[in-house]
Amino acid sequence: MQYQEVNLMVSCGMRKSLVFGLAVMVVWLFGGQTVYAQQADGKAHAELAKALTGAKVSLAKGLTVSAREGTPIAGKFELEEGKLQLSVYTMKGDAFSEVIVDHTIGKVAKVEAITGGEDFTAATAQRAAMTKAKKSLQTVVDAAVKAHPGMRAVSVFPALKGDHAAAEITLAKGGVFTTVSESLE
Repeated sequence: MQYQEVNLMVSCGMRKSLVFGLAVMVVWLFGGQTVYAQQADGKAHAELAKALTGAKVSLAKGLTVSAREGTPIAGKFELEEGKLQLSVYTMKGDAFSEVIVDHTIGKVAKVEAITGGEDFTAATAQRAAMTKAKKSLQTVVDAAVKAHPGMRAVSVFPALKGDHAAAEITLAKGGVFTTVSESLE
């Protein structure tokens, strides 16, 4: 009988050790990924900040220029294959487009239909927010830049917060990025 009790005690102890070891490993694994993601995000921000110095056109101007292709529903500066790009999503009826604006001269460089995938899903959600909006994206971007002198608007994405439409605007100055929220109503 004592031998069975010892076996049970050893078995319980091994289970506790195994559970503890797995917990430590999970925390280490996910914690490590979080740190890696933060480092990768920091590197991407630094590269974008550096590339933005060559942009002569503002995000608000890109939104205005792209309006001939439809109502702007989102916009951002991004690095595409290592090169700076000003991309604006527009909607016209039920159709979505990605409008690439030349960030050096402020003219439409390319228009591509958005017909599926993650871009289509994002555009559909952005359209839902913009149908409740009473202000344009250009208006809220201009307000955010005016409220944060010296900063440049890098992106604007509308979203529904409950029943209300708001825009998340990312601003940058040097390598420092800040996100602010502006009501679209």
